[in-house]
Amino acid sequence: MHSHDPILSADLLRRCAERCAVYDRENRFFDEDFAELQAAGYLTLAVPKELGGPGLSLSQVVSEQRRLAYHAPATALAINMHNYWVGTAANLWRNGDTSLEWLLKEALAGEVFNGSHSERGSEGARTSTSKAVRVEGGFRITGHKMFNSLSPVTTRFGGHAMWADADGGPKIVHFFMPRETEGRRVVKTWDTLGMRATASDDLVLDDAFVADRYVGRILPVGAGDLFMLGIYAWGLLGFAFIYHGMAQRAIDLALPSIRKKTSLSLTRSMAYHPEVQHTVADMMLIFDPIGPHIEKIADDWTNGVAHGAAWPAKILSAKYHAVEACWKIADMAMELSGGSGMFKGNELERLFRDARCGRFHPANSFITHEVIAKSALGIDASEMPRWG
Repeated sequence: MHSHDPILSADLLRRCAERCAVYDRENRFFDEDFAELQAAGYLTLAVPKELGGPGLSLSQVVSEQRRLAYHAPATALAINMHNYWVGTAANLWRNGDTSLEWLLKEALAGEVFNGSHSERGSEGARTSTSKAVRVEGGFRITGHKMFNSLSPVTTRFGGHAMWADADGGPKIVHFFMPRETEGRRVVKTWDTLGMRATASDDLVLDDAFVADRYVGRILPVGAGDLFMLGIYAWGLLGFAFIYHGMAQRAIDLALPSIRKKTSLSLTRSMAYHPEVQHTVADMMLIFDPIGPHIEKIADDWTNGVAHGAAWPAKILSAKYHAVEACWKIADMAMELSGGSGMFKGNELERLFRDARCGRFHPANSFITHEVIAKSALGIDASEMPRWG
């Protein structure tokens, strides 16, 4: 990983950790965390130095995200939805594409971006059930988006919609809709198993206008470019590092309690029980390979390694291994708790629920297996129809 001085202080991280349980229990947004992180410059990490930002690379940003997730998983997850847009725009800028320079400048000015991509019946950002209609000066967008993290503070909703009657065939319009847009409304739906503080409410768009200046890309359905690949890299590798940090936290919670636990059938602590040792070994065997894997992929992206058409598969593989490892480790940590982890006052109970959410994030297991298999077989992942 590319070294850098830590951005977030130990005191700030401690305060975020202390507030986690309250946010989760009350199912409310992390307002205090957000204010502190914004004041610390955490929402502009990837903005290039030439434009007045810190200029951190993907490797450096996701490393910070891992630190934050260790202390406050939901906070890190929601911030990831802003960071991946800033990172994608910065990546384009460094490659000579200044089409999203305005986004970087707006991020520096305090605008907050999120990812408004999730829809029922649509998989990812290459297709959409939302509709885009071309009008003078922009598009009218109609659709229903889900999982809009950061919804209480978002000022630019980054989404996509299908332009069905575009010249040359249907196209996907990628837009950033200002909060004040008429016809845009947030519907309070977020009451979930885990990651409750993200406030990922639904977004309903009813003939909402987005001006051409806030259109980031227009691409044929199923097509991709560096803009699309950047979303995957910054977004999904962000997920990977977040869940890796959470897995480390689960281990750090489980092991000390085992050393203190006793049983009438043992003369020493439960740490000497052979099945406990077996489970701990399984946890570590699952955990140890994840860090080197995700760090290698993040470094490859940062260093411009030419993986070509294999990039999506490599990114998805890193995300998949990290979230699967986190879930398994949290499950085993709960098993090792002997039942105490079930109680709401135990941090492990919340972490167990948060860990399950990683498998819902894009790309899910089905799509991950499809993309990786097709990549290995030399089949175009966007080929339609995909099966039948």
